[in-house]
Amino acid sequence: MAKDQLRVLQALDAAKTQWYHFTTIVIAGMGFFTDSYDLFCISMVTKLLGRIYYYKEGSPEPGSLPSNVSAAITGVAFCGTLIGQLFFGWLGDRLGRKRVYGITLMLMVVCSIGSGLSLGSNPKAVMATLCFFRFWLGFGIGGDYPLSATIMSEYSNKKTRGAFIAAVFGMQGFGILAGGTVAIIVSAIFKAYFPEPPYQTNPVLSTVPESDYVWRLILMFGAVPAILTYYWRMKMPETARYTALVAKNTQQAASDMSKVLQVEIEEAESDRKVTENNLSGKNNGDNQFGLFSKQFLRRHGLHLLGTTTTWFFLDIAFYSQNLFQKDIFSAIGWIADAKTMSAIEEVFRIARAQTLIAICSTVPGYWVTVALIDRIGRFSIQIIGFSFMTVFMFALAIPYQHWTMPGNQIWFVVIYSLTFFFCNFGPNSTTFIVPAEIFPARLRSTCHGISAAAGKAGAIVGSFGFLYASNTIGVRNALIILAVINLLGLMFTFLVPETKGKSLEEISGEGGEEDEEEAGDVPRDYRIENMA
Repeated sequence: MAKDQLRVLQALDAAKTQWYHFTTIVIAGMGFFTDSYDLFCISMVTKLLGRIYYYKEGSPEPGSLPSNVSAAITGVAFCGTLIGQLFFGWLGDRLGRKRVYGITLMLMVVCSIGSGLSLGSNPKAVMATLCFFRFWLGFGIGGDYPLSATIMSEYSNKKTRGAFIAAVFGMQGFGILAGGTVAIIVSAIFKAYFPEPPYQTNPVLSTVPESDYVWRLILMFGAVPAILTYYWRMKMPETARYTALVAKNTQQAASDMSKVLQVEIEEAESDRKVTENNLSGKNNGDNQFGLFSKQFLRRHGLHLLGTTTTWFFLDIAFYSQNLFQKDIFSAIGWIADAKTMSAIEEVFRIARAQTLIAICSTVPGYWVTVALIDRIGRFSIQIIGFSFMTVFMFALAIPYQHWTMPGNQIWFVVIYSLTFFFCNFGPNSTTFIVPAEIFPARLRSTCHGISAAAGKAGAIVGSFGFLYASNTIGVRNALIILAVINLLGLMFTFLVPETKGKSLEEISGEGGEEDEEEAGDVPRDYRIENMA
């Protein structure tokens, strides 16, 4: 790329942190709030679904979802997410980030509501309808990963880019927390108005007909933040980097940047010539290589391998832990036996336990990353995270019988919470951030989608595999497997480069070797005045 074409982007890198950066964090972050709410709230209502639709008269235990149905309900959204990440990632590079950004949000709204309205004449039909809507919900959620990460990355200045992208992803923690909070509120209201005896006292009355509204309301609430965000997403302009580097229109990029970042930018005459040459094809050189070219393999092949493998291993552990917290807590005796509770009481206690974990470890982990990522770097945080996750998983697994003994469960929960903290202050954040930084603009959304899809493949393995493993080889051996998986993630981290303090063009190689001017300097061809 010609040096002159980078001038508007260098101005973007040097721009001060402004109000629009924070509004972009909220607009993009609300998508992740909705994403995490929708993906994780299902884990709090699966036991209720089992009691309502799979009750067996005369059974000493409450009804429960068959293992294949449980795996389908939790895993089908991940299948949709994987496909959505690949499709919308590719579409974001072909049509632009903004043009497809609203589609993903509307899919989330419609399918969140549809999930809560799942109907059928028998349990199998209800579960099939629920799985249908959750697949397409996942498809919309999948699109939000590459688009939100890429948009935030391309709007940010280079000094605080990591913190801004991490803040967008950190909204996932608030979404998990909101899922637990909504479940607590809804179940508490229904408990007050429709009291139920424990299952062992009266199996029939322990699940009142009104319980069917509880899970539906919890699932449908996921549409609310998405609806509130839609208008503001539609008002966002295309990112300056896409407009300048992919659409080849530096004049429009300068104009858009002037409007949203409160700076006045005058396009240089040299940039007008660059735009004309781009449109005529004169500047198409070696830097225009495609995803399946030898140049891409040489420059970014190991990077893509690193981002896909680390995200894959991370999500096996992350989603296994999140989706099956209730089973682990029940196994160690932290949540009472199901037959000693009513249906709504069980929802309340599961939500309370998961909310406690979110408050104490999940949410803090995200925001410690926000605070430190531009100081100590992505690579160091990922190494720290995977290392401690490995150590704590082995600490839980090896003396597992000790943790199940009365009086020891609280220490199990403490260590278990620490794995969540170092997951989020670690690879769960960095695997999302780095793919939005290291690839060229014309392939950035696609490569992020591929990396994220590899992660969701890991989530599918985690959601189906952990359920199978814990039922066949036991929770202890399943935890040992997760520890080994974390160790593999640590090893593959060494394929991922450090991006702290560098411009996107410097990282991806789009700047060219001839760029002698420091990326951080404001180009002389532009007049930038702070209008704030």
